[in-house]
Amino acid sequence: MTSRSSSALRKSTTTRKPASKKAAARPRDAKLPEWNLADLYSGIDAPEVTADLERLDGDCVAFETDYKGRLAERTAAAGGGTWLAEAVRRYEAIDDLAGRLSSYAGLVHAGDSVDPAISKFYGDISERLTNASVHLLFFTLELNRIDDAVVEQAMQTPELAHYRPWIEDLRKDKPYQLEDRIEQLFHEKSQSGYTAWNRLFDQTISALRFKVGGNELAIEPTLSLLQDRSAAKRKAAGQAMARTFKANERTFALITNTLAKDKEISDRWRGFKDVADSRHLNNRVEREVVDALVASVRAAYPRLSHRYYRLKAAWFKKRKLPHWDRNAPLPFAATASIAWPAARDMVLTAYRGFSPEMAGIAERFFTDRWIDAPVRPGKAPGAFSHPTTPSAHPYVLMNYQGKPRDVMTLAHELGHGVHQVLAARNGALMAPTPLTLAETASVFGEMLTFKRLLTETGSARQRQALLAGKVEDMINTVVRQIAFYTFERAVHTERKNGELTAERVGEIWLSVQGESLGPAIDIRPGYENFWMYIPHFIHSPFYVYAYAFGDCLVNSLYAVYENAQDGFAERYLAMLSAGGTKHYSELLKPFGLDARDPEFWDGGLSVIASMIGELEAMG
Repeated sequence: MTSRSSSALRKSTTTRKPASKKAAARPRDAKLPEWNLADLYSGIDAPEVTADLERLDGDCVAFETDYKGRLAERTAAAGGGTWLAEAVRRYEAIDDLAGRLSSYAGLVHAGDSVDPAISKFYGDISERLTNASVHLLFFTLELNRIDDAVVEQAMQTPELAHYRPWIEDLRKDKPYQLEDRIEQLFHEKSQSGYTAWNRLFDQTISALRFKVGGNELAIEPTLSLLQDRSAAKRKAAGQAMARTFKANERTFALITNTLAKDKEISDRWRGFKDVADSRHLNNRVEREVVDALVASVRAAYPRLSHRYYRLKAAWFKKRKLPHWDRNAPLPFAATASIAWPAARDMVLTAYRGFSPEMAGIAERFFTDRWIDAPVRPGKAPGAFSHPTTPSAHPYVLMNYQGKPRDVMTLAHELGHGVHQVLAARNGALMAPTPLTLAETASVFGEMLTFKRLLTETGSARQRQALLAGKVEDMINTVVRQIAFYTFERAVHTERKNGELTAERVGEIWLSVQGESLGPAIDIRPGYENFWMYIPHFIHSPFYVYAYAFGDCLVNSLYAVYENAQDGFAERYLAMLSAGGTKHYSELLKPFGLDARDPEFWDGGLSVIASMIGELEAMG
């Protein structure tokens, strides 16, 4: 069964309201939409949930009965291609049904992770899916044991040839597969292993409260204060985060140590040599390509982040900015909050200017209530677009608070959403896109929105503010994410030699942050624990380099668009529509781009450097 995870858990900001147990409840705030999950199920106690769970159980048992132990012999026999194609089709249908159930449970839980009834529902669904899918484990393992020549012959059958990309992709996992009983043990133990620790992280981070002034705030409103115009509020928020994180450091250190060890055990048994090799395999990207990206970005820190933060400090008439002022709004930036309808129009207008088809898909997220925008108590922090499953449609979660960065987050997540809608046509097995390209549509959506806003801005000062905001976003997307990746590598590598104390994890964090932020950011006491709230470290180890991959790729892609717009939108949408059916190198060929060229990354980074140069010239 293919794994399903929410795409691009990106940081953002918002306000919070109590969540109803009926996930399809009408929005109580007309200004900010809440999603309607009824396209999946009408509620956690809906009879359709029970019926689909029972159907899933029956389908999985029947599948095992019909196919286990027979794949090699029947595939090699006459008509083997047609027979195996029917097996894959049934497997895909089960995957789609399981995806619907798991997506619904995950989305309801993301909407309110502290409601006991919802938490129980989420845990129960996860357990039932794990138990049911035990009956399917044999399928991919047996399929990968079939001789290459036999599989190739079977794929000459048109019905099976349709699934060629999935089968060839699957066979790349072959060297890392274990004996069936061990795979089953790993699978079943995941419920009491990494899945349980992920859930503990989610519930802990959602329950944290930060005392700012006389208020007890959840994490999203507190993070939002780091972008407040008031220097006193930014400082108070930064110090409140430091206090709360310090009080909870043992819990987060335990979660981090346990999950790093869990991954080390799995990697060791499967034969992965490097701590990030399993992620690279999952992304279908060569380690050398990622290493080249990381090396290029780290070498560029002085001409990117160090240079920009020195410029920003000067705008604030300081030599250095305290760490809580890193994302402070610029003194000359517009102060008005951006209302939701205005944000919607900004993004859709930018999308429509590029492609009416792209805008039409994005518009459905608004008209059909596929977006959950307000902040609520217990709601997951940040933002994401979840693909759910091809028989349904994606959903976007964000925490909208009217800041310019929130508009860019909306553009980002709708980029994911458009990509997921287009890729869904490939079916449950071939719709998922490797992370190397998963961030392409999202970052491209941001770029379209930014360029549109830039052309519509008449004021030189506001143009400067827009440009600086984009540079900050790019630094957060490229420099910060590669620093995160460097931090993860250090933690996972050191964990092989024993547990790391919270203090030691903090030391690694400070070292990496100091290198990436540069001398113009004054890292004050308390910042050593700011690694604790980053969800990617817990949910998707080593995911973060995909952001930098996507941003640098989009910079190059957008340059192609600006130089030759005719036919570009059609080629771009065709690339998104391919989903997981093609390797990233094949998808980039029509644009004349090759990410395996060591100089490729320097081109994307130069775009950021030139924007900083433009800001320096503005004074």
